[in-house]
Amino acid sequence: MEHSAINVRIANRLSPAGKQSILSPFALCQFSPNLVQKTVKMILSDKRILEEIDKGTIIIEPFKPECLGTNSYDVHLGKYLATYKDRVLDAKAHNQIEHFEIPKAGFVLQPGTLYLGVTVEYTETHGHVPFLEGKSSTGRLGIDIHATAGKGDVGFCNTWTLEISCVQPVRIYAGMPIGQLIYFVVEGNIEKMYNTKDNAKYNNKTTRPVESMMWKNNF
Repeated sequence: MEHSAINVRIANRLSPAGKQSILSPFALCQFSPNLVQKTVKMILSDKRILEEIDKGTIIIEPFKPECLGTNSYDVHLGKYLATYKDRVLDAKAHNQIEHFEIPKAGFVLQPGTLYLGVTVEYTETHGHVPFLEGKSSTGRLGIDIHATAGKGDVGFCNTWTLEISCVQPVRIYAGMPIGQLIYFVVEGNIEKMYNTKDNAKYNNKTTRPVESMMWKNNF
């Protein structure tokens, strides 16, 4: 049977009632061997990541060689978490958050609460698309590090705010490995880098988690 036919059936099962779903490259890869090959060619290897760091098109601070994987770089949980002050959030309102520092003894995440975290690492990406995924070891603890936003933009220069949730109580620690950065090749010229956009909502450099700026959109 054609792989495309199999892919359609699987995609339909993942997207009930005929609704379109946007799948990550990793989800799509399991559907088509051809897509696997194309996607792998798009991901930077460890050597290519180092080459781009030498050229200054990728910046990771602090950079530790032992955190460089075969085709990714491990990032770590910063010492600050935040939660929203209000239990009911409003997409049109500026929802305020409260920051707090993770104790040395760790902090127990609770299901049903969204925690905003931040990476220790400050990164800049000037020629590729950065993609932040959770580590498998993190996932096996029932921790999810982003609700939707795993993809960064070319020109993104900042720490990464994490949208953390868990399926059961779990103790986490500042400095623990929390995710991995993967770099994709971008096809075509960039008209305007993220860090040069006047309407970019997350350009201000920070070492703390940043709340949703949805309220800045007109809708």
